[in-house]
Amino acid sequence: MRVTVTGATGLIGLQLISALKARGDEVTVLSRDPQRAGQRLAVRAVAWDPLVDSAPVSALADADAVVHLAGEPVAQRWSAHVKEQIRVSRVTGTANLVAGLRDAGPRPRVLVSSSASGYYGDRGDEPLTEAATPGSDFLAEVCQEWEHGAEEAEALGLRVTRVRTGVVLSSDGGALKTMLPPFKAGVGGPVAGGRQYIPWIHLDDIVGIYLAALGGEGWSGPVNGCAPGAVTNKELSQALGHALHRPAVMPIPAFALRVLYGDMAQLVTGGQRMIPERTLALGYEFRHPDLGEALRSALGQD
Repeated sequence: MRVTVTGATGLIGLQLISALKARGDEVTVLSRDPQRAGQRLAVRAVAWDPLVDSAPVSALADADAVVHLAGEPVAQRWSAHVKEQIRVSRVTGTANLVAGLRDAGPRPRVLVSSSASGYYGDRGDEPLTEAATPGSDFLAEVCQEWEHGAEEAEALGLRVTRVRTGVVLSSDGGALKTMLPPFKAGVGGPVAGGRQYIPWIHLDDIVGIYLAALGGEGWSGPVNGCAPGAVTNKELSQALGHALHRPAVMPIPAFALRVLYGDMAQLVTGGQRMIPERTLALGYEFRHPDLGEALRSALGQD
């Protein structure tokens, strides 16, 4: 399969590129810095600024599929400027990708586009399958625009899958890497009471879902990118403390997070009890369905 990937140097992108190459696929990446990306990933790299131009037809016309991962990192202190960058990088970037697909001939058959668990907003302990309604906060609205932009490719004849990704467990990046220093120091613990649900997933499995979506004809529409067993923040903290042989009892109050991160604190003080109903119905078999084992694997203990 010939696959074109955006956002290839992020946490998921790096692992996905490695998996695609390992199975013999021909990979092209779109990057603002194609020389650096091409050297780092050892693949063909084509220049593209997703905020300025339509995606280059030269990188799309010969592809069988496109994976769209590009977007401004969400895990940073939110200012008005940062929030606009988060929105524009996803909404404008996706629109410009679809514009390139519109001009390409022959077009790819498949678009697998990233989305996020934030689509649902903060929903307490409500079980959230892919059929659940969206939330109404900032990130939920961004995700709705983001997904709508990807859906535009369906009118061009592409099969479109939107992967609503949860908290990815990997010691190389993401939330787990941020959590490790305080937990290793013995001062980690539940956040904002710890009752909010965390839709976690091992890096191997989120990449596995992308690979399944690329090749599976039934994979279209939204799929929840999370493990079957959602846990609370307190349960995740206890499991991480156990994996590290450290206590996990030091609570972190919500107000401290709001001082540190501003509006972005809502990502960790709120949560989603996501259930991967369609992901399982489509036949995906999780490699790491158990949280304790998944953490040990992510930490290199297995």
